Amino acid sequence: MKLTLKKLHNQVMVITGASSGIGLVTARMAAKEGARLVLAARTEEALRQLTSEINNAGGEAIYVVADVSQPADVHRIAQAAIQRFGGFDTWVNDAGVSMYGKVEEMPIEDMRKLFDTNVWGLIYGSLEAVKHLKLRGGTLINIGSVLSEATAILQTVYSASKHAVKGFTDGLRMELEMEGAPVAVSLIKPAAIDTPYTLHAKNFMDREPQHAPPAYAPEIVADAILHCAETGQAEVTVGGGGKAITTMAHYAPRLTDKFMEKVFSRQSKSARRARPRSDNGLDQAAAQLEERGNYPGHTRETSIYTAATTHPLVAAAVLAGAGVGLAAVMGRLGTGKSGNGNGRKENASNDNANRQQASTGQPS
Repeated sequence: MKLTLKKLHNQVMVITGASSGIGLVTARMAAKEGARLVLAARTEEALRQLTSEINNAGGEAIYVVADVSQPADVHRIAQAAIQRFGGFDTWVNDAGVSMYGKVEEMPIEDMRKLFDTNVWGLIYGSLEAVKHLKLRGGTLINIGSVLSEATAILQTVYSASKHAVKGFTDGLRMELEMEGAPVAVSLIKPAAIDTPYTLHAKNFMDREPQHAPPAYAPEIVADAILHCAETGQAEVTVGGGGKAITTMAHYAPRLTDKFMEKVFSRQSKSARRARPRSDNGLDQAAAQLEERGNYPGHTRETSIYTAATTHPLVAAAVLAGAGVGLAAVMGRLGTGKSGNGNGRKENASNDNANRQQASTGQPS
């Protein structure tokens, strides 16, 4: 079967981790685009509210209370989609949990629990999705992290789980391509995203965790997910800051180690005293339909880098427009006049130079 991906308004989309952060924002954006949704998470009340919100706005959604670390729960998600909609076209593995602190201070049982969700839950979801998608075609989208390629100090176990996610996703993609299966496999690698991630993490530090800058809006990740649902793009890094970290880790690993030890570790701790350790999303469901988290700085609502990798024509137009505007200003400053022949020639020269710079520059 040839791979043919549908437009969002013709798709049925399964989203795990739909009650908070990236999954929640993706669900709301997909519903506005006309996708029919199967929403899964551990918190029933949050799922019920979200499903009602979407249906009352004219969309179509159902929910399944599920813990992705349990393969039987994951199977129930797929069965619900088949029973209600006849199947699904895109499956998004977004559910995830995290921990902050030094590895030596974390119980092995907690590490296993994190891997049960972040790795085994994603594997269960991937295999369930592929079994169905091989028969009708579609897209599997796994949410990894820029920490799939670099390790964040004090988030070591989470980073290790995301390394595993990338290895599994890349291998599965190649196997499906090798057999000619009509399934696209996408890996989304967000940088720091302003979601309740830090609030739901199990914390072994004396201070409440926070993201190190820069942090990006979850809408950017959701846009990348919806883009991959229609195009099947193999991999998307969300946030130029995240790309910078992975590039530095690749070309200057020891410098990256020192940066993590001296700068990143300090930036990951807020001034607020840690809440009770029992208040976390690893040991129990904690989602309450929250899109944003506790990031103290300015959240970046756009990423030119990500736009350039997912919508290159749009990004090129923006950069070219910026170059034209800058050239006009510089031309006026250089001549002290506006509208004479010399000014137009100088503007044209600057315009060409800026177009060249825009085409070779490194956006962030």
